[in-house]
Amino acid sequence: MPTNFEVAFAERPDVYAAWVELNGAIKASMDLRRYELATLAAARRLRSSYCCLAHGSVLAQKFGEPVREIALDHRAAGLDEVDVAVMDLAERVVEDATSIGDDELRPLRSLGLSEAEIMDVVLAASARCFFSKTLDALGVLPDASYAALDPGVREALVVGRPIAEA
Repeated sequence: MPTNFEVAFAERPDVYAAWVELNGAIKASMDLRRYELATLAAARRLRSSYCCLAHGSVLAQKFGEPVREIALDHRAAGLDEVDVAVMDLAERVVEDATSIGDDELRPLRSLGLSEAEIMDVVLAASARCFFSKTLDALGVLPDASYAALDPGVREALVVGRPIAEA
């Protein structure tokens, strides 16, 4: 059975194929956990329940991360300095990319991130803007299967549209 976002893109399979290729290229050069943290941060700032649920689920299932705590306040969730800085940058990209300059990137460099790693975070957050905004503008609800998540996690990740009913 197709996901709700797959159904939404049925009218434009060429655009969906391009999205898959772009997103795959971004993920290919990133550590998957870092990609998921950056994407969750961007999705939360975008108020995209669908993307928060999807990427929060990956963080919980593949990495055993405390997703509820990360979603509620990533700065107090026990993440290391690099993870917090990555999530902060992803949020900043969503909030106001024009306000990002060398002063905002210097702390990431001082934590050891290369220019390519910083760009990867920016790309992940920017790509999330396209996908999340597309889904929300089309009224796409998160798949009903997300209702099975732990209630506390689910509540922390539903930041916009509600989960679809089964």
